[in-house]
Amino acid sequence: MLYFPRMVRKAQMALQSRYENIELAEHMLLELGRECRIEEETLYWIGMALREALANAIKHGNKLSAAKRVFVEICAEPGSEVSIRVEDEGEGFDPSQLEDPTSPRNLLRSSGRGVFYMRSFMDEVRFLPGERGGTRIELVKRLHAGRD
Repeated sequence: MLYFPRMVRKAQMALQSRYENIELAEHMLLELGRECRIEEETLYWIGMALREALANAIKHGNKLSAAKRVFVEICAEPGSEVSIRVEDEGEGFDPSQLEDPTSPRNLLRSSGRGVFYMRSFMDEVRFLPGERGGTRIELVKRLHAGRD
């Protein structure tokens, strides 16, 4: 295969709604990221956002149903950006209905911070209706020209 430093790398997976499959998608991200020479710290934070998106799709979207899938697409363009799409087969949801996890009444809750973290770690976070009826989340991290 020819290698061009600016060539986009893309990977796709369809995963069963099981938490242990989060590691498969994260491994795919790490492989793409290292191939594109993305800094380890940046990859770590992108990985955290991916984990949160997948955990939400599995738990809240697909309600842990083994009959439903989570679809993951990761695109990495060296020196430009990493974009991730995670789509579930659930009923969809309205992100404007999420409570603020930094509100004093929510500080001690054990859940509800995933979207907040994704927004903290990534440059863009969008929620859209999924093609399969559920929710699609799109995450984008812009990269700085790094190690070439």
